[in-house]
Amino acid sequence: MLIRRRRGYELPESQVTPEALVLNRRALFGAGAALLPAAASAQSAAGPVPPLPEHQRNMRFRAERDITAEREATTYNNFYEFGSSKSIARDAARMPLRPWTVKVDGMVANPREFAIDDLIRMMPIEERVLRLRCVEAWSMVVPWTGFPLAELMKAVQPQAGAKYLAFQTASIPAVMPGLRQTWYPWPHVEACTVEEANNELAFLAIGNYGKPLQGSNGAPIRVLFPWKYGFKSGKSIVRITLTDRRPNTFWGTIQPSEYGFWANVNPEVAHPRWSQASERVLGTGERVRTQLFNGYGEFVSGLYTNLQNERLWT
Repeated sequence: MLIRRRRGYELPESQVTPEALVLNRRALFGAGAALLPAAASAQSAAGPVPPLPEHQRNMRFRAERDITAEREATTYNNFYEFGSSKSIARDAARMPLRPWTVKVDGMVANPREFAIDDLIRMMPIEERVLRLRCVEAWSMVVPWTGFPLAELMKAVQPQAGAKYLAFQTASIPAVMPGLRQTWYPWPHVEACTVEEANNELAFLAIGNYGKPLQGSNGAPIRVLFPWKYGFKSGKSIVRITLTDRRPNTFWGTIQPSEYGFWANVNPEVAHPRWSQASERVLGTGERVRTQLFNGYGEFVSGLYTNLQNERLWT
């Protein structure tokens, strides 16, 4: 019999403090609650980042796993602009996060360039606890704060012929030493279809663990497709372009046989160099069975019913 001893910092999702209590902490503790760490602004190389707006947790999306310890999720990251190791958190903290703009252009009726804080004020902010599955066969569960990507699509109004979105990551040579690796196809670009962008599960994150995003997690704004392998979820976005042609993506350009356009999680289809049947849980080292669409099939499987000739799993 396998007996698991939970570490002291691990808590099941069921024991996380309800969002309503966190948001009402001033009423519970008085004016001094303004000094609590959760209420403080984050800090970037260019100055303070505003705290997250008040929001509630969306209980429609349940991870059904323990939330990963914050320290694990914020210090074990892939972000090749800062280097090819996973220990990039310190370097990524140097990235200036204000001012920051996100340009949305291409095949839209209402092209815009949003100052990040204006964009946040426009959007319905919520928290979602979501699984993230890396193509390298490790996984985590993170409470993300943000808004549905579909809400941004409503604001810019895609044209009828638009089929794809391309997400471009910032390129800041002064603080991103990885950009010196000229053999990579910078800037980093990822992409999805308009149908995927309008799915309720597609999410633009501006925070996690109740705080603004850290640089290592893709601050100040990143996209999340929880049913896909993590490399599809572009970080530190500065531009979103709508187009009628499938974009060339960063990893798809480097190695299309391993990192294809769709990259939907499927335990039955192995990566060319390893199995995808199970995954290592970050922080505990446990091996657990990988789920089709990372367990989100009820939300997204209908997106792919007429794509029998596509390689949906690489």
